Amino acid sequence: MLRQPKEKRTLKHNLMLASSSAFVAGATDVCGLLAFLAFTSNITGHVANLAKNIVNQNYHSIILFSVWLSMFLAGAFVTKFIVKSLQHISYYKAHSVPVILEIGVLIFVAVYGNHFYDETQQEREIVISAMIFAMGLQNSLVSNVSGGLIKSTHLTGLFTDLGSELADWMHPRTTDRAEVRRKIYVRVTILAFFILGGFIGGYFFDEYEFKVFYFVPVILLTIIYYDLLPLIARKIYQIVYPTKTDNSSLKN
Repeated sequence: MLRQPKEKRTLKHNLMLASSSAFVAGATDVCGLLAFLAFTSNITGHVANLAKNIVNQNYHSIILFSVWLSMFLAGAFVTKFIVKSLQHISYYKAHSVPVILEIGVLIFVAVYGNHFYDETQQEREIVISAMIFAMGLQNSLVSNVSGGLIKSTHLTGLFTDLGSELADWMHPRTTDRAEVRRKIYVRVTILAFFILGGFIGGYFFDEYEFKVFYFVPVILLTIIYYDLLPLIARKIYQIVYPTKTDNSSLKN
């Protein structure tokens, strides 16, 4: 899911990345809403709240919403900077480092929420900032990997793209319906798994609260290990069935 550049990605790669990342985004967003009454994967509402508080001259809220917007921006910036810095070495390393960083942030949320969180306003604001930063990391990564096709953390743009692509698919003058259909599959997958992640995350948050954030990184780990499995299998095969060249070199 992370090794292939955008021009070599197949529909399977995009569907797997879309489903796993959208599930994480949906679970994180709903858990954030239940825990803090704040959205953590969608910053559109925070922009509206920032404007409202500027009008009302509520300076604490102005600073708060500015920080939250900056955290999403910072997450996107960090991902792109890491990818640019490492992609000449390895596409896999360039794309896996932001995922590892996101896993670290979500584990921080799990540990802090389970062992240290006292439900103070300041703690609430800090934990929300961390979750928004994680979603900025993720949204920038999947967008970069897929060439802008996948944006997993918010659905406003998704519905816009899906509506346009449905129009293209149904229009008699469209020449490449197969390509449009592949894009529609990706959009519907994002929507379905965002809802599924939100449902499952919300259900288990009611039962286990912040312990849910120990589970969410497991989904992200599957993204990392999916690309490692063929390499591991090849290494094992080479050990079990060494080539003649390897055997002769061992004798020498």
